[in-house]
Amino acid sequence: MKQFMTLCISLVIVGFLNLTAQTEHISVELLNTIQSTLTFDNQTRAMQNAVSNNDVRSLALNRELINQSDHHFAHKIPVPSITDQKSSGRCWLFTALNVLRPKVIEQYNLKDFEFSQSYLFFWDQLEKANLFLEAVISTRDMDIDDREVQWLFQNPIGDGGVWSMMPCLVTKYGVVPKEAMKESYNSENTRMMSRLIRRKLRAQGMQIRQWHAAGKKENYIRRQKPAMLAEIYRILVISMGTPPTEFSWRYTDKNDNLINAGVFTPQSFYAEVVGTKLDDYVMLMDDPSKEYYHLYEIKYDRNCFEGPNWTFINLPVAEIKAAARRSLLANEPMYFSCDVGKQLDRERGLLALDLFDYESIYGVSFAMTKEQRILTYESGSTHGMNLIGLDTSATGSVTKWLLENSWGPQAGHQGYLTMTDAWFDEYMFRLVVLKQFLPDATLAILKQKPILLPPWDRMF
Repeated sequence: MKQFMTLCISLVIVGFLNLTAQTEHISVELLNTIQSTLTFDNQTRAMQNAVSNNDVRSLALNRELINQSDHHFAHKIPVPSITDQKSSGRCWLFTALNVLRPKVIEQYNLKDFEFSQSYLFFWDQLEKANLFLEAVISTRDMDIDDREVQWLFQNPIGDGGVWSMMPCLVTKYGVVPKEAMKESYNSENTRMMSRLIRRKLRAQGMQIRQWHAAGKKENYIRRQKPAMLAEIYRILVISMGTPPTEFSWRYTDKNDNLINAGVFTPQSFYAEVVGTKLDDYVMLMDDPSKEYYHLYEIKYDRNCFEGPNWTFINLPVAEIKAAARRSLLANEPMYFSCDVGKQLDRERGLLALDLFDYESIYGVSFAMTKEQRILTYESGSTHGMNLIGLDTSATGSVTKWLLENSWGPQAGHQGYLTMTDAWFDEYMFRLVVLKQFLPDATLAILKQKPILLPPWDRMF
């Protein structure tokens, strides 16, 4: 098939070189040349019949690669149950909280435990609404067609995010167990609620600009902002319920003992039950389109106005994998984000290069480097999961990695995804690691003044 593909490409080149004239449009002559490169032999006709009547993914699935794969791991951090974000973009929040979850389970000898993602998501949405309103106030002098203003009104709020948004929320609002604020329909199905909040924020943003155009001073506009946020808060309470300010926590340990732990506020629950120092974590990135060994931040990529923008160290993937290995062998799970849709067999829970052989199906090459995919928006980080395991060869090199997903136990292999080491190289983007697993030279990069990237950066 590779020889067939090379022949097809050669025929195309020869045909184009034989054109007597070059035109900007598709001329009759150019069209005839294009059509002449396609020979309807038996193989091409069979491919047309197969692909036009079936899902191309099922036809391109590499059976040999499937047969070579397994879900056994030399080292795995135990996970009691798989969480489920349902129809929402909250993977970042599930993943961030799932980094902390094993520590609570181990410390209190629990069968299982889960934080309330709904609780923190409520405050995430209110904080993002405030951030948008503040951004509109700060840009009220700028033309409505300015790129930054356009971006703000295109992206007033969303349910997505990154790791760095979680520490700000936890520090400010604490955390609660899932039973203290359970999921609502709208936390599990965010589309309509998000659409209505975006609509309201855009209207409020235009009102701010109209006040400014009418000569209203900043002090006047700021006096109106609490009423605007109160409208967003009302939408959130009606859609998701009221976040608790105090709650009782009872749990059953692995020996079936029922323990009444007492009454907590969300802040005291984090301080007394969790207590992890969140500033000990560092976000790493492999973005070959940017210079390595530099610290970067992306403007507006945060939820709390007073919090930091998303800041990361850009490193070659080999150094990121070395830190990941040290972390896993110390039983520390990590926040991991990637372009999960590329070469994913969702049913079998497998991420591997060439898992879907589209080149053999169509007889054309789809090859691009990681840098090219980023620069052309062909690839970017789309999903967060927890990196919790690795497997090694006889020589000790890592062959594959294990990801704890948040799509429920029915997705993938019992809720997990197995990722080959080669897939890690091409489609991993972000990894959050404890400082203790990073060399001094990498930690020194944190002392740099971050390079500020615009909000429309490809990695936002």
